[in-house]
Amino acid sequence: MLELAWPWIFLLLPLPLLVWWLLPPYRARQVSIQVPFFERLAAATGQTPQRGAVVLERRAVQMIVAAAMWILLVSAMARPQWVGDPVTREVSARDLILAIDISGSMDQRDFNTPDGTTLTRLDGVKRVIRDFIARRKGDRVALILFGTRAYVQVPFTQDLETAQQLLDQTEVGMAGQQTAIGDTIGLAIKTFAASTAKQKLLILLTDGNDTASRVPPEHAADIARQNEVAVYTVGVGDPAASGENRVDLGVLRAVASTTGGHFFRAEDGAQLEAIYADIDRLAPARLQTLSWRPKLPLFQWPLGAAVVLGLVLWVALLAGSEWRRSRELHHA
Repeated sequence: MLELAWPWIFLLLPLPLLVWWLLPPYRARQVSIQVPFFERLAAATGQTPQRGAVVLERRAVQMIVAAAMWILLVSAMARPQWVGDPVTREVSARDLILAIDISGSMDQRDFNTPDGTTLTRLDGVKRVIRDFIARRKGDRVALILFGTRAYVQVPFTQDLETAQQLLDQTEVGMAGQQTAIGDTIGLAIKTFAASTAKQKLLILLTDGNDTASRVPPEHAADIARQNEVAVYTVGVGDPAASGENRVDLGVLRAVASTTGGHFFRAEDGAQLEAIYADIDRLAPARLQTLSWRPKLPLFQWPLGAAVVLGLVLWVALLAGSEWRRSRELHHA
C-alpha cells in the first residue's frame, strides 16, 4: 500500500503562485548608450521620453517544466513509501541465567543417563543442559560457571548455538576446586542489573556446599529477592558425603524459598531432565507480541524525476540558443 509520511507537505504546492502574486518583480539596472542629441532625436521621431523597462518573458515549456519539477519536489518531501503487510513476532520478556558448578567434585563418575551410561557429573549435566538451552527460543540466556570463584562464561545472548558451544568447552576445575554459591548469586544479581526484562530467573546447579563465598548464600538470596530475581536451585551431590563432596540441601532450599523459586533434588539424568521440564512448567516464558509493517522509501523516484526534467530543459534551452546563434551568424 502506498502511503505518505508527511502528506501535509502538499500545502506548499501553491507557494510559487503566492510568491509570484505578492512579491514585487525583480528589477535590475542596465547601462545604456547615451546620445547627446537625445531630445532632438525623440522630437524628430515624435516620441515622448520616459522611464523604460524590459520584461523578460519565459517560454511556455519553461513554465510547464518548472511547475512539474515543483510538484515532484513537493511529492518527494512528502516522503512516499510502500507499506508492506503487518509482521507479527512473539518474543520472550525473560532473561535467564544458568549457573553451573564446575568444582572438583563434579569430576566424579556417578551420573547415570537414561540410556544407562555412566558419566562424570559435569558431562551428564552438560548433556541435559544442552537440550534445555536448545528449547530457549526467544529467551536471552547467560551462563555463569563457578567453583572457588564465579565468572560469566556467556553474557546475555539469544545466540543459543554459541552458548552451547561455550558450555561444551567447560572443564572441571576451571574456576577452582571449592564451591562459592553466595558469590555466584551475587554475580548473577550484578549481571541482571542492566536487564530490562520483566522476568529474571537464575537456575543454580551444584553438587557441593558453600565453602568459598565472601557473601553467605542466605544473604545473597535476600538481595536477589529485593532485585526480583527468582532462584531455582538444583542439588546433584550426596548430602551424606563430607567436605566439598557434600551438598547442603538445606541452604539450597532456603535460597529457593527466599527468592520465590523452587528447590529440586537430582540423582541421575532422568531426574535432571524432569526437573528442567518442571522449571519450564513452573516458570513459563512471558511473551511480548511485537508488530510492525515494513516500509520501503520511494522519495528518490520523484526527486530523481525532478532532477532529470531540469537537466533536460537546460540542455534543450542551451541547444536552442546555440542553434539560433549559429543561424544568425550564417545569415549575417
